[in-house]
Amino acid sequence: MKKPSFFVTLEQIIDEFDLENVLNNESVEEIKVITTDVNRPGLQIAGFFDYFDTNRIQIIGKVETTYLRNMTSERRYESVDKLFSRKIPVVIVTRGSEIFPEMYDVAKKYAVPILKTKQGTSRFMSRLIAYLYTELAPRVTQHGVLVEVYGEGVLILGESGVGKSETAIELVKRGHRLVADDAVEIKRVSDKILLGSAPEIIRHFIEIRGIGIIDVKKIFGMGAVKDSEKIDLVIQLELWKQNKQYDRLGLVDQHTDILGIKVPSLTIPVKPGRNLAVITEIASMNNRQKKMGYNAAEALNQKLMEEIEKNV
Repeated sequence: MKKPSFFVTLEQIIDEFDLENVLNNESVEEIKVITTDVNRPGLQIAGFFDYFDTNRIQIIGKVETTYLRNMTSERRYESVDKLFSRKIPVVIVTRGSEIFPEMYDVAKKYAVPILKTKQGTSRFMSRLIAYLYTELAPRVTQHGVLVEVYGEGVLILGESGVGKSETAIELVKRGHRLVADDAVEIKRVSDKILLGSAPEIIRHFIEIRGIGIIDVKKIFGMGAVKDSEKIDLVIQLELWKQNKQYDRLGLVDQHTDILGIKVPSLTIPVKPGRNLAVITEIASMNNRQKKMGYNAAEALNQKLMEEIEKNV
């Protein structure tokens, strides 16, 4: 199965980082960046192009500018011509550095945009890479609810009508925050972090059967919603099955695989009388406690084993 490809346009990057479009290229709306890697083309300016990735954004900082300045005009034109002819997506000049006339000419020749920023090279690159990792991250849309509870991102899953949205509303009333209802867009932004958010069109809205659609931000205020949150815990709600054995100790860790990352998970049976909001709060605090190195189930088990050994 072919993996979906994600991209970000140069226009989006310009808006995000307030960059100057030096040549006023209109093509920035159409040029797509498809890789999170960026490149400082010092070696390429010197003429070395082995393993050169033409899809990368090219960053020219103080070192590259100084190297070009020390060349003759003819040599400088030849050097930048070789770089721009590779059909690179864009060249970004940092630190407000000088843009040589030869670079203008070559950029127009190959229709390659030149962008400019006054930011330092290292800081700009780190911000740009972080932005690209988020925007180009592998992603999946999951049917469920995402809430922030005591700083933990909790993804609540379950069949339609099991009570996910009602649980989320109760959590919001108790001071927690809604991130997404019904559809949760999940991005893998690193090897360990999943970031969840709501599609723009339904952000901050929630559906309650019998009432309809409500705007959580309007009813409960700005403090009741959040645009995105990492996913720390998955809670699977299911109708109580009389003959099923549910975990009562918590000694066995369960995980749910999302985009190749294993997230701690719990299966919570639902039946009348169970306060799912309180259970979710406790699950969140317990998960946080485990991450801090304390497992109540293991601590109790250790005490029991020690007591048994005393009586043997």
